Amino acid sequence: MSIKPKLPIHCPSCESELKVTQLSCEHCQTIVNGNFSLPLLLQLTKEEQEFILAFFLNSGSLKQMALQMNISYPTVRNKLDDMIAHIQQLQKTE
Repeated sequence: MSIKPKLPIHCPSCESELKVTQLSCEHCQTIVNGNFSLPLLLQLTKEEQEFILAFFLNSGSLKQMALQMNISYPTVRNKLDDMIAHIQQLQKTE
């Protein structure tokens, strides 16, 4: 099994936010150039993305997530609250 490289969202040199500047089609070789922002969900950390996926797969049940993650319900609730605040902050900067 090969590991897919993770899309970087911050500059490895100065930690500034990266922008997408080129998209390409592997089928027809079309290339689109521009200066595109990353979608909001891709701006989240890998841990935050995994939490959202778990939330979705557990039908939004924080109780089920707490059991699955082997942590307390209040801890899961706090993680969700922190993520909501982070997403609201990202939305303000868009």
